[in-house]
Amino acid sequence: MNTTQKTFKHVDYLWDETKAEALGNDQVALFLYRSNILGADLRITNYGGGNTSCKTIEKDPLTNEKVEVMWVKGSGGDIGTLTRSGIAGLYTGRLRDLKNVYGGLADEDRMVGLFNHCIYDLDSKAPSIDTPLHGLLPFAHIDHLHPDALIAVAAAKDSEQVTKEIWGDTMGWVPWQRPGFDLGLQLEKCLADNPGIRGIVLGSHGLFTWGDTSYDCYMNSLEVIEMASEYIEKKIKEKGSVFGGQKTQSLPKEARLEKAAQLMPLLRGLCSSENRMIGHFSDDDVVLEFINSNDLARLAPLGTSCPDHFLRTKIQPLVLTLDANENLEDSKAVLAKLEPAFEQYRKEYADYYNTCKKSNSPAMRDPNPVIIIYPGVGMFSFSKDKQTTRVASEFYINAINVMRGAEAITSYTSLPRQEAFDIEYWLLEEAKLSRMPKEKPLSRKVALVTGAGGGIGKAIADKLAAEGVVVVLTDINEQSLIDAHATYKRDVSTYAVCDVTDTDSIAAAYKKACLEFGGVDIVVHSAGLAISKALEDTTDKDWNILQNILVKGQFDLAKQFAAIARQQGLGGDFISIASKNGLVAGPNNVAYGTAKAAQQHMVRLLAAELAKDKVRVNTINPDGVIVGSKIWEGAWAEGRAKANGITVEELPAFYAKRNLLNEIITPADIANGVFTFVGILDKSTGNIINVDGGMANAFVR
Repeated sequence: MNTTQKTFKHVDYLWDETKAEALGNDQVALFLYRSNILGADLRITNYGGGNTSCKTIEKDPLTNEKVEVMWVKGSGGDIGTLTRSGIAGLYTGRLRDLKNVYGGLADEDRMVGLFNHCIYDLDSKAPSIDTPLHGLLPFAHIDHLHPDALIAVAAAKDSEQVTKEIWGDTMGWVPWQRPGFDLGLQLEKCLADNPGIRGIVLGSHGLFTWGDTSYDCYMNSLEVIEMASEYIEKKIKEKGSVFGGQKTQSLPKEARLEKAAQLMPLLRGLCSSENRMIGHFSDDDVVLEFINSNDLARLAPLGTSCPDHFLRTKIQPLVLTLDANENLEDSKAVLAKLEPAFEQYRKEYADYYNTCKKSNSPAMRDPNPVIIIYPGVGMFSFSKDKQTTRVASEFYINAINVMRGAEAITSYTSLPRQEAFDIEYWLLEEAKLSRMPKEKPLSRKVALVTGAGGGIGKAIADKLAAEGVVVVLTDINEQSLIDAHATYKRDVSTYAVCDVTDTDSIAAAYKKACLEFGGVDIVVHSAGLAISKALEDTTDKDWNILQNILVKGQFDLAKQFAAIARQQGLGGDFISIASKNGLVAGPNNVAYGTAKAAQQHMVRLLAAELAKDKVRVNTINPDGVIVGSKIWEGAWAEGRAKANGITVEELPAFYAKRNLLNEIITPADIANGVFTFVGILDKSTGNIINVDGGMANAFVR
């Protein structure tokens, strides 16, 4: 095996000698390092796909004798982010001894339970179904990967012959079989029948490769994938075109994004008929080549071949019959065209379930599509959260690459529906789903928060995100948004520069929300400023800017949100961050107090009008939020100090002492008020929650 090659065309060589040397002779650390760099290249494997292992000699704590231990990715892990806590450590000898009690294919589920009797490391992650595939092979380091190029070979007609054509006698081949103990036996037999091979292709599934060291294993994997990729590239050049050539012309980029943003809320509503979903959109070149092709109608219904793909994408996508140039302005008319397609998809999924189910099959899952294709525009995906739907999109792109390669080689073949069902509704897969963490209270929801670059708005976004919401941060200051966005993990937030005095700017923010997440469920108007002046000192400019930001901004936000909420048909929440000053007459406060009162009364009017759409509209009234609030950073603090005859430095203590509870009010307290409305009081609208420590003159009733 050549281990000197470090330049590849179709995969990334990421091995860093300095990092590897720093790990010394720690074989488990090197195996984890190899796993992470393999998982960093989506052409090699996608999120959660594949598994890796190594075998070491350890001291048995019960006998003090040296024993071989296999360290392997545990159930539900991801090799790209794999750490020590995500692996299982098992006695290799005990795992192999299970051959003595294995009762055949009907015994697979019981065998998984027996893996626990082979545990060496008591801190192990639950062993996955693929554990025996690694354990029954003798090699020190093993990779089981799902590269697009290899699955294309595995899913091609005459796959075994193609494997021999690419690698000669250096690669083994095993026909499709559901993962489990018997597949491990098949790999063991393949190696015994073909000593000296460097790997094994699993029909319709993926690749096994190995090496004596972690580096040897890594290089073997890269080289095998590179050879398959080069073979496919040559076949595509010989063929001249893929997918039967182009049938539909793509719209220009901006037009595609506009269409996608218009359609997303409608699709989201339809996909959420049983469970609310979060959306994702892709118009990558590889997507457009497939969805605009002549072969789309033939290939899309065949479904995906690799279990890792269809478990996340469903067995096949929904292809829309809308014309790319169709006018989407009349959402009711568009919805009338979409509904029959969704009804048919759900019916076909139910037929698939009822035809293939067994007496002990889990109940049918959500029958709505995960992947939706709009020729000329792009591909949509919908799932329970942003990460899951983004990963589903990535997996379907993998499936497109597989179909592309297989069609170039010979022709693409998919798994029989019964085989696919047996994977999708496997009791062990159901058990894995049951071990998933419980969803957070506000998961599956999207919030747009104005003024989220800092202060109260950022605290609100933080609280909503902590409760499971994906958030769209908006503010007029882009750097503040960049800094705020950086505080969240991937797939939790996005941001849009938004001037709430500009209707078009608000529209652009909503468009970003629809493109990124599929729509909007919660809008919190927190953007604002405060001007404290006596009547004679208040200018027209002062008056207008407060009215435009606080009142007109709220009006435009609510109007555009209502339109999206009606398209989704999922209801929603609109929260206005007003002020105690809208209820209480105070000195030197005519412009600010009037604007806040207008916000509060607008909430009452909106609550009455939008109730028929199940949109709840409520108000949070803060007071005295000095620490952490942006409006107290400038002239407002000076004005309030002057009006109350104290210094700026005395303001926090002054405001705390004047409320009944003698409490300092923070942005986090306002955020808790917002959560109360959107997370608990789901039958409350037109209401006000005062978050002020108790101001008797601001009691609502």
